[in-house]
Amino acid sequence: MSPQPPSSIEIDFAQRYDREHARVCGDPRPPRLRRRLAMWRDEWLVRQALKVAGEPGLILDLACGSGRFWPVLGEHINRVILASDNSQDMLDHALTHHPAALLKRVKTFQGSAFSIGLSANAVDCIFCLELFRHVPSAEGRLALLREFHRVSRDTVIVSVPSRTAVEGEFRQAGFKVLNHQEFMPGSRLWRVYVLRKRG
Repeated sequence: MSPQPPSSIEIDFAQRYDREHARVCGDPRPPRLRRRLAMWRDEWLVRQALKVAGEPGLILDLACGSGRFWPVLGEHINRVILASDNSQDMLDHALTHHPAALLKRVKTFQGSAFSIGLSANAVDCIFCLELFRHVPSAEGRLALLREFHRVSRDTVIVSVPSRTAVEGEFRQAGFKVLNHQEFMPGSRLWRVYVLRKRG
């Protein structure tokens, strides 16, 4: 799995993510109630999405950052997690944040989400919760979706801003929508989609 050069979208996202992660890691205080509730809701949505996706055994976590969702993705003991980020420093840091038992089932590699260093149909499910919703253009989202279609055997889990019309893009890239849920019902912030590959 050779590193691919990151896109400008990934670089911008990574810089913002790095700043936020540094702020959170540098703060010795426990997270405030609002942040804890948001984290709980995120994890609940991920669990629901994994159920809809059929509890996939081999997941690719793209733009994984510090591995924020690895504990949830790893709740099924037989699940293997491939994790990719364009920052090797972030991957190295992620490997210091989680228990050894979980890390035995996580294989990391540096690379671009727009050009994944894996063969066609390599994983059961692609999980790209953070990066996908920060891609501003339909052209960029379609490029990601086409790469996801190539690498996933079955399903994809992504999140998008609630006001962004993407279902036509999903169909154009060869996916059908299995399910979607709002971050908070009625909040109009962002939603999580579970997609299934067609053909």
